[in-house]
Amino acid sequence: MGKPTGFIEYERCDLKDIGPKERIKNFDEFHIGLSAKERQQQAARCMACGVPFCQAGVMISGMASGCPLHNLVPETNELLYRGNYEMAYRRLEKTHSFPEFTGRVCPALCEAACTCGHVSSPVTTRDNEKDIIEYAFEHGLVDSSGPKVRSGKKVAVIGSGPSGLACAQLLNKRGHEVTVYERFDRPGGLLRYGIPNMKLDKRIVDRRIKVMEEAGISFKCNVNVGIDLSADELCAAYDRVVICCGASKPRDIDVPGRDAKNIMFAVPFLREVSQKIMDSGYDYKKVMGTQDYSFGSMKGKKVVVIGGGDTGNDCVGTAIRLGAASVVQIEMMPPAPKERAASNPWPEWPKVLKTDYGQEEAISCFGQDPRIFSTTVTQFIKDKDGNLTGLKTVKLERKAGKDGRVSFEHVKGSEDKMDADYVLIAAGFLGSEEYVTDAFGIKVSPRGNVDTAPADYETSRGNVFTAGDVHRGQSLVVWAIAEGRAAAAAVDKSLMGYTNLTV
Repeated sequence: MGKPTGFIEYERCDLKDIGPKERIKNFDEFHIGLSAKERQQQAARCMACGVPFCQAGVMISGMASGCPLHNLVPETNELLYRGNYEMAYRRLEKTHSFPEFTGRVCPALCEAACTCGHVSSPVTTRDNEKDIIEYAFEHGLVDSSGPKVRSGKKVAVIGSGPSGLACAQLLNKRGHEVTVYERFDRPGGLLRYGIPNMKLDKRIVDRRIKVMEEAGISFKCNVNVGIDLSADELCAAYDRVVICCGASKPRDIDVPGRDAKNIMFAVPFLREVSQKIMDSGYDYKKVMGTQDYSFGSMKGKKVVVIGGGDTGNDCVGTAIRLGAASVVQIEMMPPAPKERAASNPWPEWPKVLKTDYGQEEAISCFGQDPRIFSTTVTQFIKDKDGNLTGLKTVKLERKAGKDGRVSFEHVKGSEDKMDADYVLIAAGFLGSEEYVTDAFGIKVSPRGNVDTAPADYETSRGNVFTAGDVHRGQSLVVWAIAEGRAAAAAVDKSLMGYTNLTV
């Protein structure tokens, strides 16, 4: 423990943000970092407690408590407090593949389980890790050399999102020849095309891909396995195949008027904007001032986002940057309490109301929180030409049945209407897209996820493995990385009879 009284001497200091009205002028990341001295003080707040829940990564009451990667948090914070960034990085890379990604987009499960947070404010572990990896890149500590010895084994990874990249990284490090297949034009998957640039700059993704390519990993883009390349061809060409293609089948809103124009799923919308940003060379004037989108221009338009999760919030922030005149976000669930409920004790994940960056921007631009809770859509309204003009809604009441199952019932007399030029559906996902799993002929669960034995990663087809959202269902980037690493160890053991990969 570097400074026994650190958590008493220093207050938690979060990153400062560029103000909402200023940051919506572009798609740049908007967090302002701390000085080296300030960051060391934040690391000094780590208590090195006897039972570090921050790195436990266990499930409590159906929710994750602590980091699924089991990062050695107290040790890393100790080294950072001492100013030994290089050793802090060496410690972090033992368990973590991509701290630069989670340092930007993770909800920080580690901090929610921090012992210091039980009595005060938690340690800024996520930001600490981000500073460590950025230092490592800046000072040439991130190793891009390939393995000295190759195993002679070949592995194909389908999907270049966080699970696919993590799996490929470890298998390549072990000496296997790894090829990653990506159906879109650039590698990165969800990291590139599901998360907006202001949250995760795509140049950060490019930087990591470059390191992986230099280390010997091959990326084949614009190849849609199951359509452009058959499963049988892939299995014949490689010793093992790992399916990491995500849970990309979106949940739809099946109500009258769904065929109206300008109703879009969230991820294709976010992907098109990200594509425009990269193709323009990050010239935001071309991105924000153009009508050259498949959906036209949102400038001066009324936008409604259906869905209250991270993707819904990302749609709010993106629509504002594209010039929307108003943005409303409809959430089926009631608002969470502002403080932890007695039934939600530490170190459980705190189920409390949070206002994310997109909602902050909507409040700043439009004068009110964009969220409408406990509400669902009953109809999309369109004109005679099929153009969306509005939608009908109704309030929901949450009720528990005799069997304990929760249901939502319409509240009579609460029907309402609102104008809308665009609707973005961010209502979650229903598992994998069938054409991939059908191509391999593998079993899937009733929820649409690839089915395996508990805590296992091999599918019902021999030599075919799986990891990430396609395996566990829609989840967090940190869980996808953890799954990719675990699947790599399983593949390695299958190939070599043992594994020494650290997961």
